[in-house]
Order: sequence, then structure tokens, then C-alpha cells
Amino acid sequence: MKRRALLIFWLAAGMNLAAWGQVSFDRILAAGNEPQNWLTYSGSTMSQRYSTLNQITPENVKNLELQWMFQARSLEKFEATPLVVDGILYTVQAPNNVVALDAVTGRVFWTYAYVPERAARPCCGQVNRGLAILGDTLFMGTIDAHLVALDAKSGKPIWNVTVAKAAGGYALTHAPLVIKDKVIVGTAGGEYGIRGFIAAYDVKTGKEAWRFYTIPGKGEPGNETWKGDSWQHGGASVWVTGSYDPALNLTYWGIGNPGPDWNGDERDGDNLYSDCVVALDPDTGKLKWYFQFTPHDTLDYDSVQVPVLADMEWQGQSRKVMLWANRNGFYYVLDRTTGKFLTGKPFSTVNWAKGLDESGRPMKVKGMEPTAEGQQVYPGVQGATNWYSPSYSPRTGLFYIPSWDKYSSVFVKVPTDYTEGRRYVGTSPRSVVGLQGAAVNQRKEEEGYGAIRAIDPKTGEQKWEFKMLDVTDAGVLTTASDLLFSGGREGYFYALDGRNGELLWKANVGGGVASGPISYAVNGRQYISVTAGSSLLVYALKQ
Repeated sequence: MKRRALLIFWLAAGMNLAAWGQVSFDRILAAGNEPQNWLTYSGSTMSQRYSTLNQITPENVKNLELQWMFQARSLEKFEATPLVVDGILYTVQAPNNVVALDAVTGRVFWTYAYVPERAARPCCGQVNRGLAILGDTLFMGTIDAHLVALDAKSGKPIWNVTVAKAAGGYALTHAPLVIKDKVIVGTAGGEYGIRGFIAAYDVKTGKEAWRFYTIPGKGEPGNETWKGDSWQHGGASVWVTGSYDPALNLTYWGIGNPGPDWNGDERDGDNLYSDCVVALDPDTGKLKWYFQFTPHDTLDYDSVQVPVLADMEWQGQSRKVMLWANRNGFYYVLDRTTGKFLTGKPFSTVNWAKGLDESGRPMKVKGMEPTAEGQQVYPGVQGATNWYSPSYSPRTGLFYIPSWDKYSSVFVKVPTDYTEGRRYVGTSPRSVVGLQGAAVNQRKEEEGYGAIRAIDPKTGEQKWEFKMLDVTDAGVLTTASDLLFSGGREGYFYALDGRNGELLWKANVGGGVASGPISYAVNGRQYISVTAGSSLLVYALKQ
């Protein structure tokens, strides 16, 4: 019946069934030409999370109304960013059930329920952040480290391959990235002492095409940055989708922290390629360049933020840049052709480093690291930002960062030994700010808060800030009408003026927002979608 209902929908909409769902790679590269759809995790391979739709404006956004809601049958955080393809919305209810819905009404067309094998429980829950599509095939990574291909029209599985050993702590939590004829994923599970990697698979067969280890092995350049055999269990995981520049034919991925997280005694050295962004050839997996944000990290400052790509004038010349708000509290601009450091400065309270040198290397403050007694450090263990997506608006020229400020943790170090499948972290920090359900009405500003910060990407200068009472896990969406949408743990979904941060509209969504909002259109009507708690909500202007 579900397949028949979907067929009726296609026919009623006048769709060409032979062409429906055929999302070519050329369509993905030219996503800006069809803003009615949302074809990749970050909206485009440049990962700007910017929509050229402009029906909803600062003047009429107050007229937004809830159109429909989908309630996930899961108590895990709903962190998935949906895809929208020609009127069909695809999402994942945690950990790995794929759902196809009518993007106008929320009607469910089909559900694919994946039953994982014995699976690790990564640090932040058995979550899933979304899907990829190519042709009429959907791709999903699973919590037990499989990669699954599904027929987008029926939800039937096409192939299922094992990427890594779940019993060893490996998992896949991010949305895959399609580049040409390959689908690319990276492994989560750094807190279990894995050796992280990024791998590409043939979209038709699931056969592995290449694998890049995020920790170099014996005899490979960079292995000398690990003491002894510590590289074998050094973490360096991946849990956020990368970006792609077709002109350079480079794909960029953020890499997580080294392990054990808070005890670096047994892994002397910079610990490459942990806490790096790596630029890879998507055809071969060969490393072209890397930049390390936090060498020899002992504060869990994963560099698993989304690489945001932009072309802009830089000191009088056109330049291909990468904008990066890092968990360690610093904002960076890199040349994405070469990896050269262009500029950087703090965007949040930082006391572990006094600044960045000319090469972008942090100048660490002595003593600001975990100790047996405990050391208070800014930013805290959740960082100044985290996996939640920023946005860049070519219209306003501003870079928008979901941020935590005046937030610290007490970092403690204890000895730890590696055992396969068990956590390998070297104790756990204690946050000074209460998290997850704190009494926000009693919180004082100096205790830490969440904010959306708008900065000039060329200088790092803050232009405005929108403060929240609680911290935030939400991503950011900007649109061609200079609107900004985001949320936070308070349970509100916001619309702000992207030019000055003025609050224009908000709605109580019944739970913390823990994903990036998206915008799409069907039959000329613009919609805004967001997840909160265990629900997916869709808004449009009142008619």
C-alpha cells in the first residue's frame, strides 16, 4: 500500500517516473540552481548551509505556522538533516531507520528498518546525522559500521557492506558524501581506541575503492608524531560530513582528537592527523595537504566541524578559502588550495593558549592541561563549538557560528590501558556549567551560555551576538532574504535578522534543537524544516 500511495503521489504531481529521483552528480554540484531541493547534508558540496529561497522574509517571518510534524519512534536525539528531492523528504530516525515522507503533508510513504548487529555506543549516543543520494539510490552509514544502499522509491536494500568491526568500537554516525561514482564515509569511535579512517565505496556495488587512515602507519610520513605503538589505538575519528571543491577536485574532512582523550603521556608528539583538516584526492584517497589545529591534544578538541568553503576577495585578490570555527575556541581561515594558514583569532573565551603563531600553531599556556588533581580550562570539554553546522551567507558576507562562551571544564588525568571494545579515554572531565536539563532560569551569565555569533570572515571580528539562556547543539541556516534560523537546548526555534541578529520570530518546539535547519519548496511554496527532541517539524507562511 505504501508503494501504491507513493505512485499515486508521483502521478498526481505530474512527475516523470522514469526521471524521478535521478539525482545526477551534476545536479548535486549545481544545487544552487534548484533551491527547492536539499540534495546533500550541508545543502551543497561547499557546505555553506545557505538557501537562495526568499519567499519567507524578515517582514513576513512572523506569519510562520507549523504545517506538519513527524514523531520518531526513538528516544535518541534526532540529529539527522533530511534530504528533499522533488517533493519527497528523506530522513533517519535514530539509530538507523530511514523514512520517506511527503514533503508537503508529512505522510509516510515507506520506512526501512535496519537492525544492527552488536554495536558500540559512541560518546554521544546511537545517533545518525543523515543520508546521501545519487541517481535513485540512498546511502546510510550505520551504528554498527555498515554502509547500506537503498532504493529511494521503495526503501528496499540494494547492498550492505561492512566498513569496520563494530565490536572494536567502530561506528558510522555522519551522513555520507557522494563524489562522482563514489560514496565516502569516515569512522567514529575514537573513545574506544580505534585507528580512524576515511574510505570510498563504489556507488553501484559497494566495493571499497580506497582507504585513508587518519593515523599514519609504520614507515609512513607522520607516524613519527606518535610515541611507540600508540598510533595503533590513537582514535582520530570522523563524525561530521566533509566538503568538496570540484574545481580543485579535493575533498576536505575534519578529524577527531587523539586517544586516550585526556592523557597524552603515552603518545608524545603532535599525533597526526588527529585534530586536523585533511584534503584528499577523491579519486584515489591520496593526501594532498593537512592543517593541524591542536597538536598533541589532551583537551578533547576534536576538529570535526564542517569545512565551509567560500570564494572571496582576500587582500585585493580572489582566493579560494576555507572558514573554520574550531572546537578549541579559535576561528581560522585557510587557503583551501594549499592549506596555508591565512588568519585566526579566538571567537570564545580561551585560556589554554595565548594565541596562534604565524603558521597558525597554538601558543599553549603552560599548565593548562589535565592533571591528577584537576585543572579548569576554557573552553570546556564540549568546546566553543562542536559538530553543529555553521553557515556562510554570500549576501551578508558574514560567517555564523553556533557557540558556547564563558564555559569551562575541570580536566582530570588518570592512567588507562587499551582493551578492545572498551572505552579508552583516561577519565572524564567535569563541566563547570550544568548541562542537559540545567535550571536555565537560575543560570548566571558568567556561568556560560549559548549564542549565535556573526563574524566578519576576513578579520574574525564579531559583528553581532544573539545570546541564549542555555547552551546550543543546533546548526544554522541562512537564506537569500537575510534570515537566519537556528535553535538551542531551551526548546525554541528562532528566526533572526542575519544582518544584525534581531529576534524576529520564535516557536516552542518541545525539545532541544540538535540539527541544522533546512529550507525547500514544493509548488512554489517555501518550507523550513528542523528537528527538536524526537520530532521533525515543518513550517511555512500562513495561507
